[in-house]
Amino acid sequence: MLDTESRAQVTQEYRLHEKDTGSTELQIAILTEKIRQLTDHLRVHKKDVHSRRGLLNMVSRRRRLLKYLTAEDVARYQALIARLGLRR
Repeated sequence: MLDTESRAQVTQEYRLHEKDTGSTELQIAILTEKIRQLTDHLRVHKKDVHSRRGLLNMVSRRRRLLKYLTAEDVARYQALIARLGLRR
C-alpha cells in the first residue's frame, strides 16, 4: 500500500495542473509506484497469493490506461513511459 507521503510525492511530480487528482498520467504513475512496492513485498513473501492477485489486477489496469493514453496522444504516452522508466 502506498502511504500518504509517497502518494503526495507522486501526485506532486506527475500532476498536469495544480488541482489535478485523476488524470491518466497521474493514475498510471500512482499504479506504477504501487506495483513497485508490491513487487518488492512479493520478493520477500513468495507465497503471498492474495497480494500476487492484486498485483496482476494493478498491472492489467495500468496496461489498459496506457493503451487508452496511446490512443489519445502518442507524444504524452512516450513522455510518460520515459519518465517512469517502463519498457514498451
